Amino acid sequence: MSEKFILVLDEGTTGTRALVIDKNSNIKAQAYTEFEQKYPAPNMVEHDAMEIWDKTLAMVKKALAEAKLQPTDIAAIGITNQRATTVVWDRKTDIPVHNAIVWQDTRTSGYIDSIRDQWAQKVLEHTGSVINAAYSAHHIRWILNNVPGLKERAQKGELAYGTIDSWLIFKMTGGKVHAVGEGNASQSQCYDLINHEWYKDWLDFLGIPMSMFGKVVDDACHIGDSDPEVFGAAVPITSALGDQMAALFGQRCLTPGTVKCTHGTGTFLDMNIGTTPAISKRGLNCIVAWRWKGETTYMLEGFASVTGSAIQWLRDGAEMIQTSKETEELAKSVDDNGGVYFVPALAGLQAPWWDNYARGMIIGITRGTKRAHIVRATLEGIVYATKDFLETMRADSGVGITSIKVDGGASQNDWLMQFQADMLNAEVVRPTNPEATSLGAAYMAGLVVGYWKDTEDCFASYKADKIFKPQMPAEKADALYAEWTKAVKRTLGWAK
Repeated sequence: MSEKFILVLDEGTTGTRALVIDKNSNIKAQAYTEFEQKYPAPNMVEHDAMEIWDKTLAMVKKALAEAKLQPTDIAAIGITNQRATTVVWDRKTDIPVHNAIVWQDTRTSGYIDSIRDQWAQKVLEHTGSVINAAYSAHHIRWILNNVPGLKERAQKGELAYGTIDSWLIFKMTGGKVHAVGEGNASQSQCYDLINHEWYKDWLDFLGIPMSMFGKVVDDACHIGDSDPEVFGAAVPITSALGDQMAALFGQRCLTPGTVKCTHGTGTFLDMNIGTTPAISKRGLNCIVAWRWKGETTYMLEGFASVTGSAIQWLRDGAEMIQTSKETEELAKSVDDNGGVYFVPALAGLQAPWWDNYARGMIIGITRGTKRAHIVRATLEGIVYATKDFLETMRADSGVGITSIKVDGGASQNDWLMQFQADMLNAEVVRPTNPEATSLGAAYMAGLVVGYWKDTEDCFASYKADKIFKPQMPAEKADALYAEWTKAVKRTLGWAK
């Protein structure tokens, strides 16, 4: 199959990308476009699922054209996606009945507060995740209860639910396959990862019919074939992984205790913990990393939903920069943060704080504060948020984390990576190819069809671009982190 290629559909929170990847892990061609971010209210974030599908198909055609390939030149299709974003569609028309509700959305916070005492512990023990507004369970309930007629239609079996991978599989197969990888299922807070089934008692309580759910499949398997009328050929779809699961695989974190950190729209720190789930007692999530050949691998995760998107806010909201690349030089242009701290709680705080009512805050401004100080404080805030859940992960796992592999757009910022190494007191390893998420989906898709014979074959071309070692004295790092923690506490409960 060396003359063929793997096609990856990489669905982020702000855009969609199609990549054509060869046997040596090279990107032969790619095409990317952003899609609209909808904000019906300050606590709401939505996407148009049809726009995502249309732009996905357009980017696929563009990438194939750039590579001068036909659909028949593709050996397999892999999907990696923003997780927990919720699509509900009409089974007859194949059209969504509401905008997709995005994982950053916090509209369900009040309801969650009202059931926390009754359900928080049970949900944690069964789903592995802290009960929170980020997840599909609460989005589905909101849609059924707030769009007239949908609750009744759902009870009649007329509606289907899926995360973005499930939605794309459905559309790519011409409506023939309604399925979800176990990893994405585990990020919906609808799935019992202990018993490997949809969590019926919880869904019954929420009033969500089981008929809405698709079949849970291995994250790497023959899920279905693309419809020739849609794609141009019948090509096997053989992987469907959430973005962080794909990045964990793509960064070679295949053994327990290995850790990666992805800097995207949000920042995610993930540790492979092997084939036995470990429910966190300190605010981390235990989720399915992947199910492959029927065996489930689990991971611990801490995340902050707004980090890279805080830089986007600097550009589009505050209009302090024109491009994200400016941030590195601006951060280096001042000796320190000038006493300024930016807590990027623009969509609440996640692990380990879990406060949907926290809001973003810039504090410590004086007459001497410059634009560069605020930009530097934004970058520092990304790392401080990472340190919040790294220390929790060290305590939860009992593993002394000394090395972290990084990927994602912000990983290309050398200043940020050095600050991360300093604050986390661990080496930070950046690979030559930062597209770990896409590569992880490609490798799993290719392994299923024999494009790569084994994982060693996949990673034959893996190389480190740069390794950042801790340089900052521990006393200084501790003092900076103490100030950050003081700032975070002032944001808690602000919007309640």
